[in-house]
Amino acid sequence: MTDGEHAQPSMPADAALQAVRSLLRSRAIEQGLLPEQHSEATLDAAIDALLERDVATPEPTEEECARFYATHLEQFSSGDLVYARHILFAVTPGAPLQAIRAKAEETLLELQRDRTRFAVLASERSNCPSGSNGGDLGQLTRDAVVPEFAAAIFASSRTGLLPALVRTRYGFHIVLIERRVGGQIVPFEAVQERIAGELRYSVQERALRQYVQLLAHSAGVDIPGVERAASPLVQ
Repeated sequence: MTDGEHAQPSMPADAALQAVRSLLRSRAIEQGLLPEQHSEATLDAAIDALLERDVATPEPTEEECARFYATHLEQFSSGDLVYARHILFAVTPGAPLQAIRAKAEETLLELQRDRTRFAVLASERSNCPSGSNGGDLGQLTRDAVVPEFAAAIFASSRTGLLPALVRTRYGFHIVLIERRVGGQIVPFEAVQERIAGELRYSVQERALRQYVQLLAHSAGVDIPGVERAASPLVQ
């Protein structure tokens, strides 16, 4: 969900996701991981197996973690608090991923037009128990949430509606930051494991995008938001 001076023509979120899913389906069939006739649940399992096999996610080194710590000290404070609300679109095994994400994107667009409807939409659409309370998560510390969620909500000092969906192991989240309370810088050793988790997630996201780029290159497919690799070697 980014804008650019030379952005590609827009494609509905569900259509773009379906195109990516189609690429992964074709690859899974080609690699013998999926029969021609299959269910959605079987397809999801085959895609998971394909990505686990083909998309390498190296472990961050201590040096990489230390470098990240040194250049992002503002993120590593003891006692940092974020008061937030969220709307969760849960993803469970066998669930139609592209349809879930499309619904989440649609809801985010609605809220970008009118943020005052957050509590109402949370109560109507969130799969989290907090939906009954307008999506209110109360005060959150970095260690109270999974690394991928922490990376999204503690990555900056901004407040308000986050401009993109937050993807975690539980699904897609729309997040509204209501207030922040700063803390004190903590030593590297105390946060090294958390930094490794955040770097691992970032590398995985980049590796998945590059993998889809390569598949698009092979298939000669154009998907707005996912550029085709110019060659089989993507840096």
